[in-house]
Amino acid sequence: MRPRVWAPRAREVALDLPREGRRVPLRQAGDGWWEADLDLAPGVRHAYAVDGAPPHADPRAERLPEGVHGPAEAFDATAFAWTDTGWLGLDARGAILYELHVGTFTERGTLDAAIEHLDDLVALGVDMVELMPLASFNGEHGWGYDGVSLYSVHEPYGGPRALQRFVDAAHAHGMGVCLDVVHNHLGPSGNYLGAFGPYLTDAHHTPWGAAVNLDQDGSHEVRRWICDSALRWLRDFHVDALRLDAVHALVDDSPQHLLAQLSVEVADLAAELGRPLSLIAESDLNDPVAILPVAQGGWGMTAQWADDVHHAIHALVTGERHGYYVDFGSPQTLRKALTQVFVHDGGWSAFRGRHWGRPLPPGTDGHQFVVSASNHDQVGNRALGDRPSARLDPGALAVEAALVLLSPFTPMLFMGEEWGARTPWLYFTDHPEPELADAVRSGRRGEFGGHGWEELYGGVVEPPDPQARSTFEASRLDRGELRDAGHARLLDWHRQLIALRRAEPELSAGDLTATRVRFEDAPADQASSGWQGWLVVERGGARVVVNLAEEERRVPLQSSRPLEVRAAWSPVRVEPPAADDESGHVVLPGRSVVVLA
Repeated sequence: MRPRVWAPRAREVALDLPREGRRVPLRQAGDGWWEADLDLAPGVRHAYAVDGAPPHADPRAERLPEGVHGPAEAFDATAFAWTDTGWLGLDARGAILYELHVGTFTERGTLDAAIEHLDDLVALGVDMVELMPLASFNGEHGWGYDGVSLYSVHEPYGGPRALQRFVDAAHAHGMGVCLDVVHNHLGPSGNYLGAFGPYLTDAHHTPWGAAVNLDQDGSHEVRRWICDSALRWLRDFHVDALRLDAVHALVDDSPQHLLAQLSVEVADLAAELGRPLSLIAESDLNDPVAILPVAQGGWGMTAQWADDVHHAIHALVTGERHGYYVDFGSPQTLRKALTQVFVHDGGWSAFRGRHWGRPLPPGTDGHQFVVSASNHDQVGNRALGDRPSARLDPGALAVEAALVLLSPFTPMLFMGEEWGARTPWLYFTDHPEPELADAVRSGRRGEFGGHGWEELYGGVVEPPDPQARSTFEASRLDRGELRDAGHARLLDWHRQLIALRRAEPELSAGDLTATRVRFEDAPADQASSGWQGWLVVERGGARVVVNLAEEERRVPLQSSRPLEVRAAWSPVRVEPPAADDESGHVVLPGRSVVVLA
């Protein structure tokens, strides 16, 4: 590795070699870059001192074995012995995604430990594992969204070589890997970017403070810093997709948006490697610009998260109306979400207090939207980190699974959801600095001030201390739950639905125009248990029939061809069309769901 660092405003830069106890002056190499005419062997610890200041690891450091405050270590990503030469790649669109947090997915909380459970994911039917952020952050455990090094892998998870082992193993199991990356902000501890150059700017602001510099002086190299990190994961670590966190916070007034630039460069790399590479954006904008091709003025993302679909399902089934669920909960809203994706597509958003969003162009592929009934945000940002399984009956969980997994979108499960895990998934941090720890505690309490948690939970709510080790430990999955027949039954139900999605083209198609939703005129606001009634999601000629009422319902199928039961949560009865009735019916118990095709 040749020492090289970007420090455009520096007068002098020195390479610090702490184990050797010496410093080597760097020479200017043009365009703000500094370098030395020597090679660092893999394993050599090093940092850079700018204008005599204390040394810090390069913003492009590939390994931080001593943590974010320590020196970098030279790492040779090309030295790994890959076994996936036969891997042809996987497009994320239409795949079954599975989101997991490495630190709480297993008892050991490492990438190597996660490899031991890849067989379970294969048996479930997962196509692509989505890893929550791995970028190095201060402390041992956290969600990963406060990382400070785009190029390194958090050491407690096993470091960069462990990630290569994980990806190689996933490919051997026939699964792709998506890596969650955060480009919109840096964490509060261990962020030494300002010591090197204008990585941040006060010209724009985000919820986390100063924005990443994408359009001001020096932004060209900052954009390269981001794009090169993304390309590195895809090229040197064989990752198949990147999930880009909160892209609405990437404030960019330059002629070409950063995401459009990244999209073009990733497409070029995919052509070079001969395998598909996907970019999945998390966006709060409800704007098709994210997935529109660059040639049409869009950002060219492969897909984007669709929170409105989650909200529509969750509010309908649970009856929750607090916070951003205020505009959701009716079957009419679910119908719009399942057929048009964006519930807010230019109309009024009561939660935001303004008109919001834009409609999708006709013909948009539903597979360009990742949907879920649970994910790290929707569970972890609840006051008590409670999953739907903590409050819903098994039948309602079966309904949610069917609505997500048999939708015209790209479905995603959150770790443990497949068996109805009862362990919470809480917000946890491990900031060593007392003042930062106190700020996180008070901020978390303040965040829940006006969200209606007292009404939901039946009293004053004190969110668990994010800094307490017990908060982190409580969030670990407990696979011992699978010994319970109820959890095992729900796991089998998820396996059935995924297999059925693969077997029936109509249930996996992304054609939004082939999706229709019919429903019973039933009570629309049952805050304790959600909407009470039946609904039918028509997927071409197939039918997903849901009964959220407590009592048995006889539901018209409105099908011109015979239908057979392909999966049923509870025993059902199919009645063929009568002489005076063109439609057959299905009779199903309360709190149940059946799939016919």
